[in-house]
Amino acid sequence: MPAGRSPTAWGSTPTGTASPVTGTRRRSAPRGRPRPIRRRRTIPPSEVIWHPSPNAGARRDGLTPELVVIHYTAMTGAQAALERLCAPEAEVSAHYLIGRDGTLWQLVEEDRRAWHAGTGTWAGRGDVNSRSIGIELDNSGLAPFTAPLMDRLTGLISDIRARWSIPPAGVIGHSDFAPTRKADPGRRFDWRRLALEGQSVWPAGTDAAGTVTEAAFMEAAAAFGYPADEGCQVVLDAFRQRFRPGAHGPLEGEDLAQITDLARRFPVDRTTPAP
Repeated sequence: MPAGRSPTAWGSTPTGTASPVTGTRRRSAPRGRPRPIRRRRTIPPSEVIWHPSPNAGARRDGLTPELVVIHYTAMTGAQAALERLCAPEAEVSAHYLIGRDGTLWQLVEEDRRAWHAGTGTWAGRGDVNSRSIGIELDNSGLAPFTAPLMDRLTGLISDIRARWSIPPAGVIGHSDFAPTRKADPGRRFDWRRLALEGQSVWPAGTDAAGTVTEAAFMEAAAAFGYPADEGCQVVLDAFRQRFRPGAHGPLEGEDLAQITDLARRFPVDRTTPAP
């Protein structure tokens, strides 16, 4: 696929950027600890490489982005990922790809539906593709995420959130809504850093819970957004990948305390009919 600068969004010519200008900047910050680092970040259109993928379509039922979904590529490098994300026979894509050196490619315009999510639910609703913007990160899933990549990701998420008025709690991983199928972005991804930057959420310091039950954990997990129809161990594993990457074994009081805190501060709306 030919590479160049992004198409229409700031303007109507092929030399513009594909990022739609909608919504107003809203810098929500996670409450409790960790305290956010407040920084203003904007990615100039000239720093975005337009590399269009045919694997996209219109968002369904008038839906607009309310989530940002983070993935890892699990491939040998960014070039291999670009080729796959743009191959018609692969039937997969994402809105953005970030290389290990911080290079940023845009493959699909933000107002269109990229094919990155697959099946799964968040907040009791499916068709995550129509409700989200997908970001692929050049990482094997085993190695640390590089500093240039994380710096670029933080700025990109900040800009996306401002354009679409997405709260920090709307920034999630693939494994959050598809825990039986996916593990990305994995235990090596620095969710706490993202929360410190005000671009995601993190549990506040809490006392360990008293009576620890799977029912209590699942109730809180569903209130935060996790699929309510999965088994406790499946959801626990997904939760720990993100919030307690060093934890293993049976459900613990710290798991319940953290998910209860998240559910209390960032409850999802499950009253909206599922698409």
